Amino acid sequence: MVRVLFVCLGNICRSPTAEGVFRKLVAEQGLAGYIEVDSAGTHAYHIGTPPDLRAQAAARQRGVDLSGLRGRQAMSRDVEHFDYVLAMDRENYENLLAICPEGFEHKVRLFMEYAPHRPEREVPDPYFGGTSGFDRVLDMIEEAALGLLADIRRSKEI
Repeated sequence: MVRVLFVCLGNICRSPTAEGVFRKLVAEQGLAGYIEVDSAGTHAYHIGTPPDLRAQAAARQRGVDLSGLRGRQAMSRDVEHFDYVLAMDRENYENLLAICPEGFEHKVRLFMEYAPHRPEREVPDPYFGGTSGFDRVLDMIEEAALGLLADIRRSKEI
C-alpha cells in the first residue's frame, strides 16, 4: 500500500481538492486497493468541516465529489505513516517540517514538484479570491496528480 497525504493550511480548499482529484484518478486507473489518499491542514481552523462550497462546486464540474471530506489537522504521526506528504506551498512545507519526526524529512515535498513543466512551484490559496481561482487550482492539481501517479507507478512498480 502506498500512502499519500495532501496538506494545505486549513484543509478546506487545496488539500481536499487534491485528495478528491487524486482519489478519482487512482480509482479510474484501478489502483484504489494499492494507494491510500488523505488530506489535512497544518492549522486547526476547520477541523470537522466540509470543504469550501466554492471548491466543491468547481470540483463537481469536473466530476469530483468532495462533499464527504472533512477537515483535520496534520500530526507528526502522519509524516511517519504516509509515504508522500505533499504541501501545497512553502509555508505549509515549513509547517510540516516543524512537526516532522527526525529522519522522516525526505517524505515532505511540494506537490507541484510533480508538474515540472508548469512554472508554478506552489498551489495558491484561492480562499480569498473569486471562483476563477478555484478553477486555476484545479488545473494545477490535475496536472501534478498525473505526475504524482506516474512517479508512484514508476518507483513502486504498480
